[in-house]
Amino acid sequence: QVQLVESGGGLVQPGGSLRLSCAASGSIFSIGVMGWYRQAPGKQRDLVATITSGGRTDVSDSVKGRFTISRDNAKNTVTLRMNSLKPEDTAVYYCTVRVAGRSYWGQGTQVTVSS
Repeated sequence: QVQLVESGGGLVQPGGSLRLSCAASGSIFSIGVMGWYRQAPGKQRDLVATITSGGRTDVSDSVKGRFTISRDNAKNTVTLRMNSLKPEDTAVYYCTVRVAGRSYWGQGTQVTVSS
């Protein structure tokens, strides 16, 4: 079993920055892809960014140039740095990891961008 603990969400003004972190623990030998998805009210859950163990990233066009994903393989953590935040970035952000062919999800952290 794998547990994910997310942190770093909150309220920020447009143009501001936030950093989301996610730490994985439990029965982990090695983690494959790590990433972040988000879900706004009434909408489906969408990809924000993913990163492989080798550091290859896949970033949604909607956040490209503003958000950066990184990971620390030794600590089993993944971080999402969000800059130039817009009201449309408001959503619940979910961390996800792939371990032994199975996906695990965090509980979600709310990000609200509003003046």
